[in-house]
This record gives sequence, structure tokens and C-alpha cells, in this order.
Amino acid sequence: MISIICVYNDEWILQNYLLKSLPAGRNDFELITFDNTHNRFRSAAQALNWCGRQAVGDYLMFVHQDVDLRSDSWLNSTEALLNSLPNLGIAGVAGGGDQKGVPFSERCFTTITHRLPVLRGGISHGPRHEPCGIPIQDPEPVQTLDECLVVIPKSVFDVTQFDEATCSDWHLYAVDYCLSIAAQGFGVYVIPSCLYHRSMGLIDENQLRIIASLGVYSEAFYRTLERVVRKHKRHYKWIHTSCGSWNTTHSLVIQRAVMLFFDGCRFYWPKVRSKTRLARLFGSKKE
Repeated sequence: MISIICVYNDEWILQNYLLKSLPAGRNDFELITFDNTHNRFRSAAQALNWCGRQAVGDYLMFVHQDVDLRSDSWLNSTEALLNSLPNLGIAGVAGGGDQKGVPFSERCFTTITHRLPVLRGGISHGPRHEPCGIPIQDPEPVQTLDECLVVIPKSVFDVTQFDEATCSDWHLYAVDYCLSIAAQGFGVYVIPSCLYHRSMGLIDENQLRIIASLGVYSEAFYRTLERVVRKHKRHYKWIHTSCGSWNTTHSLVIQRAVMLFFDGCRFYWPKVRSKTRLARLFGSKKE
């Protein structure tokens, strides 16, 4: 059985996306929701850990409020996939790859909003249901997973929970968990369970605001990223996320500036190929 866990702050979105997509009249899953509108929890890790400790399912599915599972059979087919995965630590629907020996430039996308490194899965973003990432037919090992939906076996979660100190806001908690659980010898997988995510992902901001902030994401994101890099840099030269790839041996300030520059170029030279930009700037083609 899967325990579905969602911490939300917009009841209309919750009702019209996640809850509306769940199979009606079924009792073969557990639903745990928590309204955090009044900020009882200061971070996703804290909120999800609290909810997860209440769950009784074999698998704990941590999911955003704006996810539509798109099929009444989604839970059953996903549970069957999870049961087939060896040494499962965590699984999700989209994630960043880490293929050894493959040139970094060949692990970048140029046709999606986030300009992701190898993002694999069956997730769609935005109102047009546009595909995001490389579609897969079978489960595939990756380095990290996107936070919109991840599933952790209860037996694993009972031992290792989200790091509330490192991820003290609402960013990168699944990325940090993936890196930690892989270090313990568990597998991190993207599964071909298609869904729809209402989020538009990275939305173009006002150019002056982007320049002033020296980055395309919030300051809270970068603060958490710094803590994640410090925690894992001894074991990883690169950390591949759904919000870019980050070299743990280079200054994050410089990397923010590089990302800002190329996202700025997008306004004027939309054909700039992101798959070569970081390869040129951060060392050799191969890690």
C-alpha cells in the first residue's frame, strides 16, 4: 500500500489537481494531507518528516499539491514498479543523470525551460502539458530526483528521514536525500509513471530583478544549495539537479553568474546551445 503525503498551502489547487486525480471509492491507499497555510512547519523536511512518521503504508509518496496522476491505475502500476526495483532507496518521476564517462555537454538539454542536465521521466509541466525531459520506458538509475513527487520505502524512511538542518526551507530536500541514501548503498531511480505537474517550472522574471539577485532562483534556494554542496562535496564533484548541475569544486557565486549570463542571452539569442556552455566553462568534457 502507498501512503500519499502532501503538505499544501492552497486548498483549491489541492482539490482540483492531486485529490481530483486519486481513484474515487478506493481504500487501497492512505492519504495524509497537512494545511501549512499558517506556517506551522518552517521547512519541507520538517513537515514531511512529521507526516511521514504518521504513515503506515509500505511506500511513502511525498507529492506536491499541483500534481495530477492522470490515471486511476497510477498507484497500482507504480507500486508494481517499485516492488521490482532492487535495493530501492528512493524513486521519483524526474531526475538528473550521472553517467560516468559521458561528456557533460551531452547531458544537457536545450529545448526545455529549465535547461536541465539529463532529466529523465514522464513528467509534464505547464498548462500545455508539454513533455519535460527524456521519456523512459523502464526504471532508470539517476543521481538525484525532482521534489514534485518522490517515493520512499517505509523501511528506509524509518531509518533515514529528510535532513532538517541542511534543508531548512522548501528547497532541495529530495536532492539531499538522494545523495545521502546513495552513500548508504541504496538505489535512486526514475520510474516511467507519467503524470502532469501544474507548475510552469522556471518562469522568465524581469531582467533587472534577475540581474539584481545574481541568479535565476531565490536566495533561499542558493543558501540551501550551499549547505547541500558542503555536506556532499567530499563524495561528488558534480551534483545534478532539476535546477541545473553544480560543480562542488567551483565557487557557487561564479556558477550563479554563469547561469544568469546564459539565461540573459536567452532573451536576445534564443538559439544559444546550453549543452556546450558549462562544458566550456568548467573544465574538460569528461568528469
